[in-house]
Amino acid sequence: MSNPNCKTIIVLPTPKTTGTTSVEEAISKRRSIRRYSGESVTIIELSQLLWAGLGITSPHGFRTTPSAGALYPLEIYVVASNVLDLVAGIYKYDAKEHELIKVLDGDKTSELCKASRSQPCVNNAALNIVICGIYERTTKKYGPTSTKYTDTEVGCVYENIHLQAIAINLGTVYIAGFEPSEVRNIINCSEKEEPLCVMPVGKI
Repeated sequence: MSNPNCKTIIVLPTPKTTGTTSVEEAISKRRSIRRYSGESVTIIELSQLLWAGLGITSPHGFRTTPSAGALYPLEIYVVASNVLDLVAGIYKYDAKEHELIKVLDGDKTSELCKASRSQPCVNNAALNIVICGIYERTTKKYGPTSTKYTDTEVGCVYENIHLQAIAINLGTVYIAGFEPSEVRNIINCSEKEEPLCVMPVGKI
């Protein structure tokens, strides 16, 4: 009999730290992209995006984006629909191990689209990245007014992912128009995790 508590873990490909697109070129090409070709995104590309957002870049655990007190209050979920070599479902990114942990089976894209005010780009994406914040990680050290630190970090993570997407010929857009409680239920995150951003991703 299988163990219902056994986690399905997907080890992600090692991310690259060099590429053919300069930072300047990626910045100049940065646009909000809402239309996608319908082609699959590869798990190599997904790995690169997640690493760009929250990946480890130091033996001391420091990451690709800054964090007040190195507390890292953000978590990333992936709503996978059309990713090669990855079964459709909900996954949580483990930055320390550079792995995906399966949360739920099944394509939840249409549900996420409905929760995001029925924006077509969510439904047409190969995958959607949901960035969540755990505010208490920051407020425990810096007090109740420090929620702004977490909100600022969302922008840092988003922009890193967006520039990385441009560098590997993917399109994305920042979506803040959604119902947080509905998104939380869809991705099955904890009550402590507040959905802050949805990023549809697709080939362009």
